[in-house]
Amino acid sequence: MNTSKFSSRRLRILDALKRHARPVSGAALAAELAGQGMEVSERTVRADLAALSREGAVVTFGKRGHLLSAAGRRELSSASTVQRIGFLSSKIDEMTFGMDFDLDARSGTVMVNTTVCDASTLFDAADEISSVFEKGYSMGTLVALAGPGETIGEVTVPEGKVGFCTVCSITINGILLKHGVPMRSRFGGLVEMRRGVPVRFAEAIDYNGTSLDPLVIFIRGGFTDYRSAVKTGSGLVGASFREFPASALDTVRDIARRAEKAGLGCFLEIGLPGRDLLGVPVGEGCCGAVVIGGLNPVSIMEERGSHVAASALSGFLDYDRLFHYSRLKHRLAIAMASARKG
Repeated sequence: MNTSKFSSRRLRILDALKRHARPVSGAALAAELAGQGMEVSERTVRADLAALSREGAVVTFGKRGHLLSAAGRRELSSASTVQRIGFLSSKIDEMTFGMDFDLDARSGTVMVNTTVCDASTLFDAADEISSVFEKGYSMGTLVALAGPGETIGEVTVPEGKVGFCTVCSITINGILLKHGVPMRSRFGGLVEMRRGVPVRFAEAIDYNGTSLDPLVIFIRGGFTDYRSAVKTGSGLVGASFREFPASALDTVRDIARRAEKAGLGCFLEIGLPGRDLLGVPVGEGCCGAVVIGGLNPVSIMEERGSHVAASALSGFLDYDRLFHYSRLKHRLAIAMASARKG
């Protein structure tokens, strides 16, 4: 396929499809794109889907809807980063809108990060990874495993590997939006911890100026220091800075407590209206919030010398697929035993 054949609108349609594991109708896609600020009619989306199907980028299942094909995934991968998804802030907004988790019912999809690695590598690091969760340096307490051949959003787990899914911090954006509270994601970075207390952002990358998740950059660059943070309470841990309307402060605090009880984690710190938070100024009429990084547990494997393929905001996963981190080693042991028998 030739990328020049695909307009930016059709690439946006492919990008929207990649976050769905089930067939999606043209009407649903048109509504999703409209929610992202893209004015496009249902008729136009249907025409684009028909063209994409002829090109092999989309698989059509009649009235059931459409799925992204392997060829479509390759097309997205070869397209320029800015053309494909824009800056990371745009992708965050799209993912926030697409999440359908119901906090009251504890059902629906949440946003996850997916790290592809050897099952044995993850098993060997499982105890240290659990320590990250125990110290509260992770986004919640829930994880999931994906087997070879399974696709989570834009990540497909290769043969001989396992997908380690952790809750993405953008999940809280989606939950708050469903309750009428908009949250603006400003930047991601590394927070310096001293004796278990966050004191400042030591590193930061603005979401408007990058197409890669800042924490992925810091993990790959070896900037994190979770092992020290876990052992001594002092180190560098991944986090992001958000803003929300000060008038929603009580609502945000209530939802934060409920999300934490659901195992989805929440905020490292919530600021007061108009007050700086960890040295970061906030806009007038806003409160700042520091959200712990969802990929933090994965950093342990990198710090142990095992290079893994971490993908932030990889896709949506049913909440029912998640389990408590304390069961990780047991689940991995079963998976590895099954693989040996196979």
